[in-house]
Amino acid sequence: MSPSISRRRALAAAAAAGLGLPAAASHAAPQSGRRGGQFDQVRVATYNASLNRAKAGELLRDLQTGKDAQIRAVAEVIQINNPDILLLNEFDADEDGAGADLFRSKYLEVGQNGRTPVFYPYSFSAPVNTGVPSGLDLNGDGIADGPDDAWGYGEFPGQYGMVILSRHPILTEQVRTFQKLRWADMPSNLLPTEYYGGHAADLRLSSKSHWDVPVQVGSSTVHVLAAHPTPPSFDGPEKRNQRRNNDEIRLWADYLSPGRRSQWIVDDAGTYGGLAARENFVILGDYNSDPVDGDSWPGAIDQLLTHPRVRDTKPHSAGAVEAAEQGGANADHGTDPQYDTADFGDTPGPGNLRVDYVLPAKSLQIVSSAVYWPEFGQPGSELTGTHPFPTSDHRLVRVDLQVRA
Repeated sequence: MSPSISRRRALAAAAAAGLGLPAAASHAAPQSGRRGGQFDQVRVATYNASLNRAKAGELLRDLQTGKDAQIRAVAEVIQINNPDILLLNEFDADEDGAGADLFRSKYLEVGQNGRTPVFYPYSFSAPVNTGVPSGLDLNGDGIADGPDDAWGYGEFPGQYGMVILSRHPILTEQVRTFQKLRWADMPSNLLPTEYYGGHAADLRLSSKSHWDVPVQVGSSTVHVLAAHPTPPSFDGPEKRNQRRNNDEIRLWADYLSPGRRSQWIVDDAGTYGGLAARENFVILGDYNSDPVDGDSWPGAIDQLLTHPRVRDTKPHSAGAVEAAEQGGANADHGTDPQYDTADFGDTPGPGNLRVDYVLPAKSLQIVSSAVYWPEFGQPGSELTGTHPFPTSDHRLVRVDLQVRA
C-alpha cells in the first residue's frame, strides 16, 4: 500500500509548476494550486472513469499502448479540470500498481489534443473486495464460484478498483483501510440474514473498500475518505444490494461521529474508532445513491448530506440540465437535474442521477464547485457525449478548497 513515487515524476511535477495550468471550460472554477495569504487553494475531484475491463490484465494492455481512445479521452477530461487530488473509481487494480504508473506516464503526462500535461508524484491504491473469491455460496445456486460469490461483485480480483492521485504528499503510514470489516458487526445493520443464512456473519460490508487516506497540504492534513458502494439494483425481494449500499454509506456517517457511534468500526490493522472531531476531511466517490431518484434505500445518501460535519456545496452544470431533456425516466425525477452527475439509460430508467460526490468538512473554506458536463457544442462536450460513451457515463465532480498553509 505504499505510494508510487519516482524521482523523475517528482522533478517533472516541480517543472510543471512553471508551465501554467491547462485551459478550462468557460464555466470552470478558479484555477487550483495558487497560494494566497495563509491558505493553499486545492482542487479535489472524483471521477468514475469506467476504466474497467472484462478480463484481468486487459486494462494494463490498453494502458501500455498509450493510444487507447477511451483512456486518452479520460486523461483529457482530467487535464482540463486539473485537480490537485483525484479519486478514480472503476480503475482495475493490479498488485504492484503498474496501472496507475502507466496511466500517468503514457496518458496524463502526455498532452491530449493540445492540453497541458498533468503530473501526480503521489498515488495510492490498495486491495478491494470485487472479484475476490469468498469460498461461500452467497447467491444460493449450489456453487461457491463466480462473480456473485465474491466478497464484492466482480469477474476477477481488482475489477472496478480505485486509485488516488495527488500532487501533495500522501501520509501512507497513517492510511486506514476497511476492506475486511464485517457487515454483521455494524449495529442495527440492514443485513438480510435470512437470505444469506449461515454465511451472514462472514460477509464483508464494503463491496470494494473504504479508505481513509491522509494527504499533507501545507501544514494541514486532509483525510480523503474514498469509497464506491455497490449499486442499489440487480436485487430480488430481499433488497440485498439496496441494503448494502445504505450501510456502506452509513459507514462514513458513523466514522465521522466520534464516540459510541463509531466505536464498533475496526480497520484492517485492528484499530478501532472513527475520525477525530478536529480532523479535516473530504468524502469522495461514486456512492450510487441519488437523494430522491433511483433505487436507493430511503435516506441512504442523506446520511452524509445532512451529517453535522459535512458540507454539501451542490456542484452543478448546465450540461446536466440539457441532458435531462432526453425524457424517459428523467421526466418524473424529483432531484433538480442541474445536480446530476451520471447519464444513465432513460428508458426504462433509471435516467440521469446525482451519484458522485465531493463532500468536504464544514471546517474547510469553500471557493467553488462544479460538475464537468459541458452543453452540446461547447468545448469538451465531445468527451461527455451519449452512447457509446467516449469516456464514461459519469462526470468528473470537483470542489476548490482553501486549506491552511
